[in-house]
Amino acid sequence: MSAFSFKSTLFLIPILTLLLSCKARIFTFEMHHRFSDEVKRWSDLTGRFGSFPPKGSFDYFNALVIRDRLIRGRRRLSDSESESSSALTFSDGNSTSRISSLGFLHYTTVKLGTPGMRFMVALDTGSDLFWVPCDCGKCAPTQGPAYSSEFELSIYNPKLSKTNKKVTCNNSLCAQRNQCLGTFSTCPYMVSYVSAQTSTSGVLMEDVMHLTTEDKNPERVEAYVTFGCGQVQSGSFLDIAAPNGLFGLGMEKISVPSVLAREGLVADSFSMCFGHDGVGRISFGDKGSSDQEETPFNLNPSHPNYNITVTRVRVGTTLIDDEFTALFDTGTSFTYLVDPMYTSVSESFHSQAQDKRHSPDPRIPFEYCYDMSSEANASLIPSLSLTMKGNSHFTINDPIIVISTEGELVYCLAIVKSSELNIIGQNYMTGYRVVFDREKLILAWKKFDCYDLDETKTTLAGGNKTEAVAPAMAAGIRTHNNNSSDELHKTNQTNSKSSSSSSHQRFNTVKLWSSFRLLFILLPLL
Repeated sequence: MSAFSFKSTLFLIPILTLLLSCKARIFTFEMHHRFSDEVKRWSDLTGRFGSFPPKGSFDYFNALVIRDRLIRGRRRLSDSESESSSALTFSDGNSTSRISSLGFLHYTTVKLGTPGMRFMVALDTGSDLFWVPCDCGKCAPTQGPAYSSEFELSIYNPKLSKTNKKVTCNNSLCAQRNQCLGTFSTCPYMVSYVSAQTSTSGVLMEDVMHLTTEDKNPERVEAYVTFGCGQVQSGSFLDIAAPNGLFGLGMEKISVPSVLAREGLVADSFSMCFGHDGVGRISFGDKGSSDQEETPFNLNPSHPNYNITVTRVRVGTTLIDDEFTALFDTGTSFTYLVDPMYTSVSESFHSQAQDKRHSPDPRIPFEYCYDMSSEANASLIPSLSLTMKGNSHFTINDPIIVISTEGELVYCLAIVKSSELNIIGQNYMTGYRVVFDREKLILAWKKFDCYDLDETKTTLAGGNKTEAVAPAMAAGIRTHNNNSSDELHKTNQTNSKSSSSSSHQRFNTVKLWSSFRLLFILLPLL
């Protein structure tokens, strides 16, 4: 299926203690979720709470989100400055969760149709179409070892929804009219992803999406949205990622944010928050706060997406003044850079790294990796930050990934070399609430803990003078075939699409999750 086909068992590693220094900041108890290491240790001593689901498993994130929704599911992400504006989220709450067993993407629950049926969809700012499995000819199985026993994946049946409507070929959102049998026949769609022959095809439909307002007195909102009735899926959609649908959040008219704004339900903006513990938020209509950083989008009218300009990169104490553009894509797991920026950043990181460089390993997709000694200290790892157009600053909270390889620990600069396109992936958005303001045409961000509490503060005493070194990610690595390097570049470039008659195809991001199956756990420095 892909260049990386892992066979051996994946291990989670207790990496946190290797990265802590005695001067590290300790968060208060209120910020420990039920399944945190601190609460688990307390439970082991007292016998409370019973067994804990394995960290990183589907059950782990599912349990987090279920409990989180009971407590804070409808709270706003935005600050008091923007409380007066209306915002919407999904009827089950605004929580999202990063599920490592399903491609390390953020998922949430969407309720569609009448009566409402729930779908667990992956959230993707790199594509536009919202689709779910429907009238399946070839879809992902609804049961499997990667799925939670508490969540049954759904198949949409148009005949069972009282509010279902077909989208005919004379509809302005029908992009494949040349495939229509007649003006009033149902509009077909087909979206192709270069990555591992991944695609979805079927027909367009309309139905009610169940939402709720985000305020002190939440009210239910039903909005008709256009979506793909995905009859035939291929590639990664059949096993590793988005088995129950993909929620495109792009700029095209067919995306749900565009529909909600066009109907006057919310402002033309939305936010996503990415927590260090894998729990996040999504809020439609949220424009953020007055004290957030921001940078303008670079809009191509024929190909609109969330593309921004980086004017400077700081790696540790080194400044790189070369300018480049990049796509902010929540549906790509890692960050990609093309040369010469990739080499400049990587070599600057390497020149300041104090650990021995790890010998080349065909199982690891990252080029700049280092052996982690028992005296490893996060404050000695070079920091990374970006200066955006407009002189706003974006500090990367998680610049590295830590990998376990046959009993040894290795940390890598978590950037993949790209041959075509720069992508700021989900791994570099951790610790922020990111606002995609399509009305003002800006990307905005602010450090946020995603629990609607005080803002996260991660500065370490005695750390790097230029930037606070952030948490690392930990991964177990499995073996795969060795023709990985070239295939990785071929199969994981955003917007580098095969030809298709669907105009939506141009905006679909190729995902790293289709190329290798690593299980990642984000470990915050407490």
